[in-house]
Amino acid sequence: MPKNKNSIQDILDPNFARLLLESMADGVFTLDSNGKITSWNPSMARITGYAAAEAIGKSCMFLGFSQCFSMTCPTGIGECGIFKHTAIDAKECFLRHKDGHDVSVVKNARTVRENGSIKGVVETVTDLTELQKARREAEEASLRLGERHKFQNIIGKSHPMQKVFSALDAVASSEATVLIQGESGTGKELAAGAVHYNSLRRNGPFVGINCSALAESLLESELFGHVKGAFTGAVRDRAGRFEEAHGGTLFLDEIGEISPFIQLKLLRVLQEREIEKVGESRKRKIDIRIIAATNKDLYNLVKNGSFREDLYYRLKVFPIHLPPLRKRREDIPLLISDFIHLQNQKTGKQIAGVSQSAMRILMDYTWPGNVRELENAIEHAFVLCDAHGKVDVFDLPVEVRQFEYQPAALKAVPATSRAFSGKKLTRETLLEILGESAWNKAEAARRVGVSRTAIWKYMKKWDIPLKPPDSIATTRLS
Repeated sequence: MPKNKNSIQDILDPNFARLLLESMADGVFTLDSNGKITSWNPSMARITGYAAAEAIGKSCMFLGFSQCFSMTCPTGIGECGIFKHTAIDAKECFLRHKDGHDVSVVKNARTVRENGSIKGVVETVTDLTELQKARREAEEASLRLGERHKFQNIIGKSHPMQKVFSALDAVASSEATVLIQGESGTGKELAAGAVHYNSLRRNGPFVGINCSALAESLLESELFGHVKGAFTGAVRDRAGRFEEAHGGTLFLDEIGEISPFIQLKLLRVLQEREIEKVGESRKRKIDIRIIAATNKDLYNLVKNGSFREDLYYRLKVFPIHLPPLRKRREDIPLLISDFIHLQNQKTGKQIAGVSQSAMRILMDYTWPGNVRELENAIEHAFVLCDAHGKVDVFDLPVEVRQFEYQPAALKAVPATSRAFSGKKLTRETLLEILGESAWNKAEAARRVGVSRTAIWKYMKKWDIPLKPPDSIATTRLS
C-alpha cells in the first residue's frame, strides 16, 4: 500500500519534531524506561532555570515536584506511579526552581508504548506564574472594590455615598468638630464611629450619648458629672461623659433636642475645653473631640430662635450630610446582601438571596426609616423564610409589600382609597385598584403585594385591557 504523503510520519520528521518542541510555550521533557531525562525543550529551561545539559541524564526527582499521585516525589522510577497508572492528568503543584524558589505549575504525564511495551514517558509542564499573578491582582482588585463600597460598617456604591466616604476620610485626619445631619436610621452613629476609628484618637475612648433621652437636669449630670451631695440622690462623686471621653471622642446624638441651658454650657466647653461638675466650682481641662448629630434642620432651629447661632457655627465646622435611602436606591441590593449575610451567621440559615419580585418591592419602597428599617425588614423576612430558600414577597413586612406608592406624576389618590388589605382579589377589585393607580401596573402590584407579572396574568385571565378604557377609545378615534 503506497505511503500517504500527508501521513504523520512524513510531517513529523526528526527536524520538524525538534522545531515543534522548541516552539512550544509549555515545558516538555521525556524520560526513558529507567526514568532518566532524554530530552528537554527550551520552555523547560525557562520555567526551571536548568539548561538541557544540566537536566538530561538525571531523574526528574531533582525538580522536586510537590505532587505526583497525591504524594511527594518518590525515591526512584520503580516507586513512581506513572508506569502503573500510565498517566497523570492536569495536576496543579509546585516544582523547585534552580535558584530555590517554588514555581506553580500544572503537570501532565503520559507513558509512551510501542507494541505493548513501555518505551518511556513524556511530561508537559505549564507555568502558572502569570496566572497566579493575575489571580492575586483580581483578588486585590476585588478587595479594593469592596473598600470603595464600604467605609468601616457603612455600605454604599452610589455617588452620594462616595461623597460621604470622601468627607469621612478627609475629616478623620483632622481635629475639627463634626456635625452629621441626616434622617433617623441613616447611620449617623456609624459615621461618627468611622471618623473616630480612622483618626489619631482611635486608641482613645469613643463615648456616645443620646441627648433627647434625658431631661435637662439629668443630661447636665450625665454630661458633666457631679460631686457628692450636689443634689438629692448624689451619694458619691461621678465622672460625666466629657471626662470619660478624655483623649478620645464624644458623640452627641440628637443635639437639636438640648435645652438653651445645656446649649450655653456646651458652648463654653467648645470655647474653653474646660468643664465644671455639677455642685463644684473647680474647672477641669479636657482633651476631647466632639462629633454631633441631628435629624433636624439646625439652621431652621437657629432662625426660629430655638437653637443658639454661636453654638451652631461652633458645631458646624465640618458638616456631613447622610442621604436618605430613597436618594441612593442603587445601594439597596448591597445593603440587602450584607444584612442577609449577617442574618445567616446569626440564625444558622442559608438564605441565598431575594427573589426578583421581592427585590422589586424593596427597590420601590420609600424607606421612611432608612437603613435601619431595611435591616429590620430583612430580619423580619428571616423569621418567615425557609432555611435554604430565598426571601420572597410574603416574607416581607406587610407595610413594605402593601406600600401605597404615590409618584408625583400621578394625580392625587382620593382619600377614600386604601391599599389592598389582603382580601381575595377579584376582577372588580383589580379594576378599582387599577383605576386608583392611573392604570400603572407596577403601582397596582405594590398595593396588592404581588409582582407586576402577576398583575399582567390576572388582567389576561379576566380579559382586562392593558390600557384604561378611555385611553383605548381615544386611540381608536384618533
